[in-house]
Amino acid sequence: MNLNSSLETGQADTGLTIAGKTYSSRLLVGSGKYRDLEQTRAATEASGAEIITVAIRRVNIGQDPNAPNLLDVVPPSRYTILPNTAGCYTAADAVYTLQLGRELLNGHKLAKLEVLGDERTLFPNMPETLKAAEALVKDGFDVMVYCSDDPIQARILEEIGCVAVMPLASLIGSGMGILNPWNLSLIIEQAKVPVLVDAGVGTASDAAIAMELGCDGVLMNTAIAGAQDPIRMARAMRLAIEAGREAFLAGRIPKRFAASPSSPMAGRVK
Repeated sequence: MNLNSSLETGQADTGLTIAGKTYSSRLLVGSGKYRDLEQTRAATEASGAEIITVAIRRVNIGQDPNAPNLLDVVPPSRYTILPNTAGCYTAADAVYTLQLGRELLNGHKLAKLEVLGDERTLFPNMPETLKAAEALVKDGFDVMVYCSDDPIQARILEEIGCVAVMPLASLIGSGMGILNPWNLSLIIEQAKVPVLVDAGVGTASDAAIAMELGCDGVLMNTAIAGAQDPIRMARAMRLAIEAGREAFLAGRIPKRFAASPSSPMAGRVK
């Protein structure tokens, strides 16, 4: 990211810090839904992302030694791998899945928890999410958690010990963008851990809006992998995240119900 404009005003972006580690990119990307592993590699590189989320139940990272391994194109030596519990509908399944991921990644503690309510909406099941979060934190995981855009639930997850809360912007894979910016703003206002939008982003403007609201980052998969040109969309998302963050740091003008001329009225030629 070019921080020149922020540095000029004395408000430099110090990066995204999660569980004690700082990242220069505020864009997190998924690794599923691509045409093949080569496209996964190219899009990931174009995005500039440093954290790559991996669905343990759907993507091979060593479970099957005879199948192509994602880690060959997204190596842990270069990226932070974020195992997730996509496809889990109970706390018990989610906990077991992340324990498996920890073994496959040699004791890796950072994990993304999601416990879904049903197959149609993929909305988070918050009672099961809370139960799983508590068990995982006690087991030593650094938990980033997909949740509803409910400020109360987000606060409870933070109190449990989650290292980041990840409210949905809209339904997973829907591309509908941010449907309730007011709830996101309430979560951001109260949070003492990073807040990242997760789910629902469709295009670059959605990512920019999330950052302009004050989100610490955005996680996306379908918006990039499902685009007609995933690699170009990955670049667009990287630029949108950077632009949105710069706009947030710059401080937008207030909205008003009256016009304000761009040129000063005083001293004008008669």
